[in-house]
Amino acid sequence: MKTAVIAIGGNAILRPGDRLTQENQMKHVAETARGLVDLIQRGFDIVITHGNGPQVGDILLRAEIARGEVTPNALDVCVAESQGQIGYMLQKALSSEFLDRGMNKIAVALVTQVKVSEDDPAFANPSKPIGKYYTEEEARRMEHERGWVMSLDKRRGGWRRLVPSPEPTAIVESTPVRRLVFGGEDQAEVVIACGGGGVPVVLKGGRYVGVEAVVDKDLAAALLANSIRERLFVIATDVDHVFVDYGKPSQRALEKTTLSEMKRLYDEGQFPSGTMGPKALAAIRFLENGGEEVVITATEKLVDALEAGAGTHIYRDDISR
Repeated sequence: MKTAVIAIGGNAILRPGDRLTQENQMKHVAETARGLVDLIQRGFDIVITHGNGPQVGDILLRAEIARGEVTPNALDVCVAESQGQIGYMLQKALSSEFLDRGMNKIAVALVTQVKVSEDDPAFANPSKPIGKYYTEEEARRMEHERGWVMSLDKRRGGWRRLVPSPEPTAIVESTPVRRLVFGGEDQAEVVIACGGGGVPVVLKGGRYVGVEAVVDKDLAAALLANSIRERLFVIATDVDHVFVDYGKPSQRALEKTTLSEMKRLYDEGQFPSGTMGPKALAAIRFLENGGEEVVITATEKLVDALEAGAGTHIYRDDISR
């Protein structure tokens, strides 16, 4: 049985410049589902993870507009809401595609909690921008009234709230995910989990407590892959390859490389934090913790990447290629 954890990026749900409408999202999710089912039809059993940036931002904006009429939910609940929303869209599109092709498969979306440490330094240094843009006057008021940390986005010319982005340390539901994806010869479930990096929780007094934070989706996906003892981790994004010297005359695509080489390039600053950085770090973490291979490629190139070697393939140093 061929298995993989596949982390799909935001462009699989909403393209840059598109309005955040249900119709636009469902259109792109249906396209993504067709590509994923092409892969499943070729013998892969997969776990799918996804982002949630625009969707959770929309949830926060709705609460802001209705403030005074409704009580805003905490951020962990908003992440769970977006997991349910996107999980449903993917679940419906995938299961419909299975029906259309006469395949004995069913998509299952799990609201997934991700454990973080209460002592993580990220809680003292919020760094992840979320929600709407504010004027400087509004931002100062939010700092005073709500205790928010605000930061100026010079490119967009507005102020946004910053929240902590702690390191994921455990996937609470990893055991049922593994049971579903490694169910044996008649296994039918295609699992959707860890949406938006998972719902961040800490352990307090023997109970899980949600926290105001956002976990990086790629790091959470890598941890999920390690937690279920998966050997292959695929990051589907909006470029065909990982590039060295991106945007420079010396730019070159990485096709096959090693963990040690990726670590060297990462330490040299080849992968900016706002673009390929989190994906490169997630690949490194996965391979350092027992994974064997990471593939990074465009969403529409998944079949070519896993069957014909397209995209960037990163291997643990002791794995022959």
